Amino acid sequence: MKRFFRNVMMSAAFVGIGTGVVSQVQAAEMIKPSLNPNKILNVAHRGASGHAPEHTLPAYELGQKMKGDYIEIDLQMTKDGELIAMHDETLDRTTNGTGLVKDFTLAEIKQLDAGSWFNEKYPQYAKSEYVGLEVPTLQEVIETFGSGARYYIETKSPEVYPGMEEKLVEILNEYKLTGKNVPSSKVIVQSFSAESLKMVHEMDPTIPLVQLLWYDQPATLTDEELEEYKSYSIGLGMNYGTIDEAYVQKVRDSGLLIHPYTVNETADMEKLLDWGVTGMFTNFPDRLQEVMKNRNSVK
Repeated sequence: MKRFFRNVMMSAAFVGIGTGVVSQVQAAEMIKPSLNPNKILNVAHRGASGHAPEHTLPAYELGQKMKGDYIEIDLQMTKDGELIAMHDETLDRTTNGTGLVKDFTLAEIKQLDAGSWFNEKYPQYAKSEYVGLEVPTLQEVIETFGSGARYYIETKSPEVYPGMEEKLVEILNEYKLTGKNVPSSKVIVQSFSAESLKMVHEMDPTIPLVQLLWYDQPATLTDEELEEYKSYSIGLGMNYGTIDEAYVQKVRDSGLLIHPYTVNETADMEKLLDWGVTGMFTNFPDRLQEVMKNRNSVK
């Protein structure tokens, strides 16, 4: 599979050689992914996870109904190599199981209850239909929402799951969510692992990538860091409480997009939009939709 993608890249790089029509540099630019920087993205974090159990089909459905632009999917990999939608490496927090995801087969994980915990933790949002929800696979999410939806997918702990990137790209190709005739905005892949993103970039340079960052103190960025991120990604995502307007503007001036996470209060949403972010992750996409609707009505 790697050989196939490498051949595709080589073919693209040398299109027009002999005719002088397209240079290698121009060909590389032709396959460079891009998103509209003027479109503020409302990313439903783990689905509308403020209203329903995270990474379940009802949470994703609510995210769509609440005008989220993207379904955000965290990936873990089962013992038998299947990609599932789950944030943690362990089953304990969001199911009635216990232990590491990688130690269980998909069939075993399908037996677990991925919804009851939410009813217990958030009784104000509890619904009887959440009891007994299954953990969905990546394929099941895509089959449910189809090519009409947009997907913001994170490779979680890829160092724990060899082959995760190949499996992901294979699935995206299988469902025709990537390729030269597919809009760049259809799928975004994000990760805290630069190595994981670079692997995806090598396999398919048309997929837009976002480098995730975590700051324990006020966020800073050097010009050298920005240049490195720009070599393979179209944007950055970071914990919003550590950034300020100067940071946002530095990222934007570099040509990168900026999608902070996880923003749930309207006052914070307003502030970040004032600073110039190009989108954000929220457990409450309905709140962000309302904020943006009100701002547009004032203009």
